[in-house]
Amino acid sequence: MSAAPPILYVQGIHLTHGVVPLLAGADLSVGRYDRLCLVGRNGSGKSTLLKILAGLADSDSGERFVQPGIAIEYLAQDPDFSGFKTVSDYVLGAVVNNEDRQRAFQIMADLHIQPEAELAPLSGGERRRVALAKVMAPQPEVLLLDEPTNHLDLPAIEWLENSLRQLNSALVVVSHDRRFLTNMASSTIWLDRGQTKVMRKDFSHFEDWRDTELAREALEQHKLDRKIAREEDWVRYGVTARRKRNVKRMADLADLRKQKRDHRGPEGGVEAALVAGDRSGKLVVKADHLSKTFGDKVIVENFSTQIKRGARIGLVGANGTGKTTLLKMLLGELPPDKGLVRLGKNLTPLILDQKRSGIKKDWSIKDALTDGAGDLVSLGEETMHVIAYMKNFLFHPSQMRTPAHILSGGEQARLLLARGLRQPSNLLVMDEPTNDLDLETLDLLQEMIAAYEGTVILVSHDRDFLDRTVTAVFHSEGGGVWHEYAGGYSDMKAQQKLQIHAQANAIAASGEASRSKKPTTGKAEPAKTKPIGKMSFKDKFRLEKLPLEMQALESTISDCEAGLAQADLFAKDPEKFNAMAQSLQQARQDLAAAEEEWLRLEVLREEIDGSG
Repeated sequence: MSAAPPILYVQGIHLTHGVVPLLAGADLSVGRYDRLCLVGRNGSGKSTLLKILAGLADSDSGERFVQPGIAIEYLAQDPDFSGFKTVSDYVLGAVVNNEDRQRAFQIMADLHIQPEAELAPLSGGERRRVALAKVMAPQPEVLLLDEPTNHLDLPAIEWLENSLRQLNSALVVVSHDRRFLTNMASSTIWLDRGQTKVMRKDFSHFEDWRDTELAREALEQHKLDRKIAREEDWVRYGVTARRKRNVKRMADLADLRKQKRDHRGPEGGVEAALVAGDRSGKLVVKADHLSKTFGDKVIVENFSTQIKRGARIGLVGANGTGKTTLLKMLLGELPPDKGLVRLGKNLTPLILDQKRSGIKKDWSIKDALTDGAGDLVSLGEETMHVIAYMKNFLFHPSQMRTPAHILSGGEQARLLLARGLRQPSNLLVMDEPTNDLDLETLDLLQEMIAAYEGTVILVSHDRDFLDRTVTAVFHSEGGGVWHEYAGGYSDMKAQQKLQIHAQANAIAASGEASRSKKPTTGKAEPAKTKPIGKMSFKDKFRLEKLPLEMQALESTISDCEAGLAQADLFAKDPEKFNAMAQSLQQARQDLAAAEEEWLRLEVLREEIDGSG
């Protein structure tokens, strides 16, 4: 990917599992400052290629190179904690110098990890944070991350983004989180049918580029079909020429036919729809002044809402703030300590939980879809043969008797989706539905939710998914306080910023009112609280200059992206390409820092103006 000599690469990687090749000549090159995302369908080999890149798995053929002295850290989807009892045992196991130890303890503190805590009882999100602390503390030259945001809450994801921006490590990231990929990667590698294709732009451009590539491929196959047809017509009806020429032409025709035969077309998409149940009442849930505590911890305090038919609600908050508790109260599964919940009439809920419950360990894929009875899948009042239904969710017929427990995370998520969608419903409840799903299946899920005639309540930490699906957000503000915001996640963040400014303006207005009411008797006034003071000259200067700096950085980013988009820049001037890639990465980091500094100073200015 980089113009300078790569510090790590794999080239011509072939690997076959079963009959169909998993990797068929895949290449991946990492430069010292690269920020790459690796994307592809579930089962396309992303995790396998990342392991080969890390030196943890072997290929059938191909080359792997690591520049001497380069340190590599790898975050697996399911890290292995065996042999370690406590968090500090695992995180500090390979740490050798004091600086890395201090950094490890700082990361654990930032992620609210107790070093002395035992690993065994930790939740999935806690284990993910522990694994991140282990790979980030040494600040390696190359950091390979496989689904780093899985099971993380939104504060932890935002912390991770900010921390990775400050690292000098090259990054290769596998993730389903669109927002995370867009924020972190400057180039995109698409692993498709065993081969890698490179787009030297951030992930926000990927889907348009992918569709263009598929359209170009379809056109090339159409041209190949026409060429074969012309040659076959010559074989049948052409005038016989010299024998040597005819033999060559027949050999060329055989080559064309082989090209067509060997071509692996793009995989089909998941085909599914939610089975609609009877129409529910207009009011789905009415909650009045709900409160719930566990011991000394307040989970919900005086929360009221109405959810009407057709609403799309997202529950958002840090892990442990009570999203699942509030959800269970809204569904009538858990009684509140105070307040009342009234459910609407004729509700038929479909609940898909993140624990993927309901699938027995000894079941095969076929058993999971038929409940262990026969070969037919019941879809409301209709039935479908299990193999046909499996194909709709991209399972091969040969997988029919595959034990469900050995499936990959993405395949298990797809199986759970396939199993749940058999049931008619008018209230869809989903707890972390995006975990492990590939982008195409996420797209389908979003389309299904948009077309669904019932009501949707979901818990998710996927910012892009929330923006694309929900019409209102219930957000935990801490201390049991829940606020309702209109729109998706980005709308919520915008409203929160407006609230900060409104509070600052209210403080300013209050201060102005107090000054206008000062007595003018000349008597000594009572002692006042210490004022906030004035902005320093340095802060004022920065506040004035930051908008210009941000504008210049945005211009630099635009210029670099345009330059890197030139298809022949790498071949013509590799040094320029490498310099431009580094400039782009630095400009993005500087812009993020400048925006945070401007917001801090602007709020400070409003507070000082209001206190004067």
